[in-house]
Amino acid sequence: MIRALHRWPGLLALALLTVLALSGAALSVFPAAERLAAPQAEEGLTVAALADRIQAVYPGVEQIRRSPSGRITAYWFDQGTPGAAVIDPATGEGVASADPNQVERWLTNLHRSLFLGDGGRIAMAAGAAAMLVLSLSGAALVARRTGGWRRWFAPLRGPLAGRLHVEIARIAVVGLVLSATTALWMTASTFDLLPDGGATPTIPAEVSGETGFPLDQMARLQQTPVAELRELSFPYPGDTTDVFTLKTDQGTGYLDQGTGAFLAWADLTGWERVSETIYMLHTGQGAAVLGLVLGFMALGVPAMGATGVLVWLAGRRGRPRIRGNQPAGRAETILLVGSEGGTTWGFAATLHAALTEAGQTVHVGPMSGFAPERYTRAERVIILAATYGDGAAPASAAGFLDRLSALDSVPDIPLAVLGFGDRSFPAYCAFANAVDQAARAKGWPELTPLDTIDRQSPQDFARWGRALGTALGLNLELSHQPVLPKTETLTLISRRDYGAEVQAGASILRFALPRATLWQRLRGDRFARFMAGDLIGVLPAGSPVPRLYSLASGRRDGFVEIVVRKHPGGLASSQLTALEPGDTIAAFLRRNPGFRPGRGQTPLILIGAGTGIGPLAGFVRGNARRRPVHLFFGMRHPDSDFFYGNDFPAWQEEGRLTRLVTAVSRGARPHYVQDALRDDAAQVARLIREGARVMVCGGRDMAAGVTDALAEILAPSGLTPAALKAEGRYVEDVY
Repeated sequence: MIRALHRWPGLLALALLTVLALSGAALSVFPAAERLAAPQAEEGLTVAALADRIQAVYPGVEQIRRSPSGRITAYWFDQGTPGAAVIDPATGEGVASADPNQVERWLTNLHRSLFLGDGGRIAMAAGAAAMLVLSLSGAALVARRTGGWRRWFAPLRGPLAGRLHVEIARIAVVGLVLSATTALWMTASTFDLLPDGGATPTIPAEVSGETGFPLDQMARLQQTPVAELRELSFPYPGDTTDVFTLKTDQGTGYLDQGTGAFLAWADLTGWERVSETIYMLHTGQGAAVLGLVLGFMALGVPAMGATGVLVWLAGRRGRPRIRGNQPAGRAETILLVGSEGGTTWGFAATLHAALTEAGQTVHVGPMSGFAPERYTRAERVIILAATYGDGAAPASAAGFLDRLSALDSVPDIPLAVLGFGDRSFPAYCAFANAVDQAARAKGWPELTPLDTIDRQSPQDFARWGRALGTALGLNLELSHQPVLPKTETLTLISRRDYGAEVQAGASILRFALPRATLWQRLRGDRFARFMAGDLIGVLPAGSPVPRLYSLASGRRDGFVEIVVRKHPGGLASSQLTALEPGDTIAAFLRRNPGFRPGRGQTPLILIGAGTGIGPLAGFVRGNARRRPVHLFFGMRHPDSDFFYGNDFPAWQEEGRLTRLVTAVSRGARPHYVQDALRDDAAQVARLIREGARVMVCGGRDMAAGVTDALAEILAPSGLTPAALKAEGRYVEDVY
């Protein structure tokens, strides 16, 4: 519901909101410019002295105004001709034209009414209302994604467009709520939908009937500093019954022109003060810095509009349309999905269709939207949960475990948890396991035992579906066909072979960079944007399951490169290592944002073995800023698999690689990469204490050995690999 409330007003009102935001941002500059350009009154100057100076220069002065920026403007008649000027309060003389800035006037008319009068004002008010709805619903979605309001600024994962959308929203939402709310108030005031609330003093029936009392001797004007002045209106020439009208920050009063006596006064009401504050907050008049800040935040609207459209389009591609999805309050089955890349949603759609066909009412939603109080008719909850990285929650499950932990009691209906993952990774279905354990600890009844799906296996899913059907008393057959991402054709341009003489063949395969359309470049779609450490998926002939390989290059390198070792009986590795220059493969790109070197100049400790050197070599090659990089590389033998051995000397000479430490496991004295770390324990510990980031890539046994070695090395300093992982300073890509 919240997501729909956020999406459709944004899409429908995008053009209007862009005009509203950009014109508002441009207008926010004028109060600051006026403040800088206007001559300011000296401290302690009174209205009496100012009025006397101006009257001496312009005897026919009729009105003196002071804007919130401090600019003073005088209006007069000279022999029947009106005049106006910006005044230098030190002399009372005009220093600039009082005519309004034409650009500002044009922008103001555009911002207020699109040059369309009352109809345009109503349209812009609708835009402000849409912005308010978007801001509030967006804030709720950000809190849902980050795991709660207390984690508002938690680090984000996922595609660039989505991260930019949320990052901008986290900063701009307060300003946008303020701007939208004040705009609606001002529109309501324009159409007299709000009470006036003002108080005007009554002019006494009897005045002196005299004229000509000196301005600089009027006591009230002597007591009023110019800093409080808003407006001083002079009596009409020759009319002895007229009076001076003084308006200040405190209220409005009248003075006798013949005696200078103070005749009447009315303080500003609370309603007037509220209205003026709202005007100041919206326009920046009187608060130039705040106006600039709000104007800067308004620039986030077109940026969020563009990224929001990209997120919406990506969601339409990555998440299947689920027909007949019931509201949570009407559904018998609540189906919650935790997915990072979107594939788990496809399984959810298949399950939804099967349950619906069996006569069930089903609601499908993200785990991040977990809200038991809404499941008023639910008879069961089913969770389909993928795992991100080293056991973390995927994007659409952010905050689920926190919400579950905060519950006083779990729903009194049974739960089934199904995990999705890849058994070749050490954290196989770790998040699903964490969900199952947390539910058990809360005493949540079990519908079916925890089960898992390996590498999107349709057979595993069908088997689990039959078990679920038995538990529900239904004949449930789940026939799911995973939808693979769109592939690109990659052409091999070169290969470097290793290990043939020891029957342990491996190759560095370099493919030509696929051409990207302008639209793909703008969106960063597919191979239009990638980095070393990202993954490419290759679907080998004879298998429905893609194989993933870490990239040893980034887009800026101008090619796509992977390191592949031929495994006995391995379909993908056999087919890849058999390629010759000019041959092609079909591959797709998968982001791997959890395995990045990060920004800054803190040292990097890269640890890899075998083909795990691929992305690490890519990080070294891309280190154009000469960040300190210490590479620990484990290999079987230098003659068989010293990958990139010819490149390392040049990278060291260029400053891209600070130090290379190798460990040979098949030599006279077997030495593994974890042994090399222990040999260099003092420097490794020092680098980590100084903030170094550790990145590990390779087999799971190697990664476990590295973790043990670092635990020993760091023990004296009170640090642990687990603590470094929690800080985001220890990341792994293991298989």
